[in-house]
Amino acid sequence: MEQYDLMVVGGGPGGYVAAIRAAQLGFKTALVEKQHLGGVCLNWGCIPTKALLRGADIAHTLKEAAHFGFTIDNLNFDINKLVQHSRSVADKLSQGVAYLMQKNNIAVIDGTATVAGKCRIDVSYEGDVTQYRSNHIILATGARARNLPNIEIDGDLIWGAREAMTPSSLPGSLLVIGGGAIGVEFASLYNDLGTDVTLVEATERIIPSEDSEISALAEKAFQQRGIKVLTSTLVESVEGARAQARAFIKGPNGEHQIKFDQVILAVGIRGNIEGLGLEKLDVKTENSFLVVDQFGKTNLAGLYAIGDVAGAPWLAHKASHEAIICVENIAGIDDVKPLNKAHVPGCTYCRPQIASVGLTEAQAKDKVRSIRVGRSNLSANGKALAINEGQGLVKTIFDADSGELLGAHMIGPEVTEQIQGFGIAQQLEATEHELIQTIYAHPTVSESMHQSVLDSLGLAIHQ
Repeated sequence: MEQYDLMVVGGGPGGYVAAIRAAQLGFKTALVEKQHLGGVCLNWGCIPTKALLRGADIAHTLKEAAHFGFTIDNLNFDINKLVQHSRSVADKLSQGVAYLMQKNNIAVIDGTATVAGKCRIDVSYEGDVTQYRSNHIILATGARARNLPNIEIDGDLIWGAREAMTPSSLPGSLLVIGGGAIGVEFASLYNDLGTDVTLVEATERIIPSEDSEISALAEKAFQQRGIKVLTSTLVESVEGARAQARAFIKGPNGEHQIKFDQVILAVGIRGNIEGLGLEKLDVKTENSFLVVDQFGKTNLAGLYAIGDVAGAPWLAHKASHEAIICVENIAGIDDVKPLNKAHVPGCTYCRPQIASVGLTEAQAKDKVRSIRVGRSNLSANGKALAINEGQGLVKTIFDADSGELLGAHMIGPEVTEQIQGFGIAQQLEATEHELIQTIYAHPTVSESMHQSVLDSLGLAIHQ
């Protein structure tokens, strides 16, 4: 039975980062992966969707070309070429992860892992089972799309993310069930590519995890683009065959039926905990996710979990950060700080983009005695107007007593690239006064970040 110091199950952004950090620290390390190095994020999630959304951005730019003096005739679009670009990016990055495994002398074991006992793993591959021992086992098995009791992804009439990323043709009309980050990204993508899109969300607003003011602006922007947004609405069932979908919808205006060519189901995820042998070992789970402490420890000695399978927030960068924390704590490194989930930025790559970090205004009011809120509208930002993207908002929330930055919320062009500025400010415990004294380059959209902070103290210059 082969022995390792540390074994990782799952090769996604949590798993492969954990393996690399363990190897760097001198552990004899192995990674078990049953399908694709890079996990869902790299192969079927974060990266390939952004490649597709780049195509949507180009489509939008071409539609707006006349505003900048360009006339474009005989324009053609091939969805298969865009999908091919997306898949080639994913393939290239997966090969890159394989190179990193080799570079760091990490054994990559193909197959499906089962935790056979304390410090024991069985790996099944092509009918054979190989047994391994490891002092430490990190589960990074990720998560998968959740179905509804009466609506399930079938790959034909009802798509999940994988089918939505690899269409052979564009549907004329599309129903997107679920107004979270995944749902709004697909709604935005298909709308920009020319599909008639209806977005349905069961709660009272789309992107419900975001600040309510940002959600309202996103819904307004979607409606202006021609996306039909139905909130406080349930899709009770979907019937028919592909290109003949009939959805039964119940909302504030009663019950009705709508026909669509295609349906995308995006109503959240569930952890991949089945088949790991955890039930026999009494490993604690909750709502399909593993229960862990601040360093990823489960209730079974020597067994850890990171990333999506360890619970919210379900973000690749959170998984990678947890991986480092978990491994460094195992290694006994001093002063390893647990993950502060309030400092994990969230990004949604629809148009307009949405990004946030920290508390919403409602959350801040619940937790802090007194707050100050600053706002800067992009309609007053020179760079935003120059690129014809003047719709958007930067909103900052501060503790009125200490000046601590409690939260930042942004909607507008490339805000997913800008949110890191507020993330760094939180990590360095910068107050509004340090942020006010920071010099922001001109002309940039990020100047609105400065104006929002100034506005929290009534000092805004350009609005």
